[in-house]
Amino acid sequence: MRTSVSKKPEITAVNVSFDKDMMHVQLKDRREISVPLEWFPKLKEALPKQRKNWRLIGRGIGIHWPDLDEDISVPALLK
Repeated sequence: MRTSVSKKPEITAVNVSFDKDMMHVQLKDRREISVPLEWFPKLKEALPKQRKNWRLIGRGIGIHWPDLDEDISVPALLK
């Protein structure tokens, strides 16, 4: 007898943007998460150029800012 365990699809990011007080993360499923920059002091204090220099890690499961040595987990943003 075979049993299959269906695995939930991972929630991943596809884009990141900022306004004056918030970080906006677009998800692959078309949702958008907006969180206050207050939650991330390094990003809050960063220059716009540093905030724009990000890359997705783990196929979009995380976001990394090399200039700031900052990493954020997308699933953690949803909790």
